[in-house]
Amino acid sequence: MLGVLWGVGIPIALSLLNFIRRAWYPHDAVLGRVENLKGYHDTGRYPDARLVPGLVLYRFDAPLFFANADSFCARVRALSDADAGGRVDESVAALQADLAAAGVALAFAELKDPVRDYLRRYGVEAAIGPERFYPTVGVAVSAYLKQTRTAWVDWEERPLDGQPMP
Repeated sequence: MLGVLWGVGIPIALSLLNFIRRAWYPHDAVLGRVENLKGYHDTGRYPDARLVPGLVLYRFDAPLFFANADSFCARVRALSDADAGGRVDESVAALQADLAAAGVALAFAELKDPVRDYLRRYGVEAAIGPERFYPTVGVAVSAYLKQTRTAWVDWEERPLDGQPMP
């Protein structure tokens, strides 16, 4: 028998390791619109979700910090096809520069105020541009559609007569 101390210590250690693993490699998702379901949802769970043409809505389900910055940058580069094949920089500002060079615009939506304050304090907001920070995903999508003149009819906007979506 290992004793009570080991019986308590081992589960605590395993929980801590699992917590660190989830922070290092958090869940992420590409988001799309699901018919008759409000909001934007994980396309892995809803494979029939519609994607906005030319726009990748990406959700990173963890605070961004030094330990997971590489995986965040690598995933965004992979989603945008902007990977130059070089070293993955931990800096979001460097990521933005790489994406801009590839013709991809980086924007953020629904950031918590302390995160935005942090990005502002370290010059990331200025590098990306304050106009690329949106209060909601819906506002960000609307701005994208307006700026690019992309044709998109959302299920909430279509006529009530049951017309199919384009």
